[in-house]
Amino acid sequence: MASSSSRARRLACPAVLALLLAAGAAQAQDIPAAKLAPGFTSRPAASRLVIIPADMELFSISAGGLQEPRADWTEQAQKNLAAAFAADHAHLGSDIVQLSQAQMEEFEDIQALHRAVASAISMHHLGNLKLPTKNDKLQWSLGAAVRPLKDKTGADYALFTYLRDSYASTERKLTMLGMALFGAFTPGGDQQGYASLVDLNTGRVVWFSGISRSWGDLRDGGAASETVDWLLKDFPEAK
Repeated sequence: MASSSSRARRLACPAVLALLLAAGAAQAQDIPAAKLAPGFTSRPAASRLVIIPADMELFSISAGGLQEPRADWTEQAQKNLAAAFAADHAHLGSDIVQLSQAQMEEFEDIQALHRAVASAISMHHLGNLKLPTKNDKLQWSLGAAVRPLKDKTGADYALFTYLRDSYASTERKLTMLGMALFGAFTPGGDQQGYASLVDLNTGRVVWFSGISRSWGDLRDGGAASETVDWLLKDFPEAK
């Protein structure tokens, strides 16, 4: 369960949350070209989607700024995110299947490959370090490595997510307050991540989205749903 100190970092106002959800739904009608691979616009109506367990880790930030992994927070966040994906039929449709973390163990190499490719996309496609060979287009692939996922699930597409979330400890917050008295800014936690839609027939990344912000709380079920909605805004429809 989220601590009271963390609640200050998540969206607690239902009205604000409703506005964000509405904004996400509106934007989904017109997907920015930068998020789509060339020639891809939507998933076929009859296609099947598999949700891959998130590549996720949560941290507590010490007074001195050291990030300490919290397995208990990560476990709760995995449950919250899986529940949020299962309930999000508006973005994902109804023909979906979710792999459990136990089922995903045999595909850890694919998870690691996605982590590397998604990091490169974030740096060289969304970021400023553009690669001339890509012509500023989303032209990335996991290749034939994803074929075992196709064989295991029968799905046509896979949704991968990568998330790292950190929270200021009580000691860190006291440090932030003390430094503020001297006019200095001391950063607290943040939420960073990516989501990728991968065509399991070709390995191609056909849609990509990133998140980078200083709020959100994956330890809380409601706030985890808001993170999913944020990640999946502009997600390609099945039609």
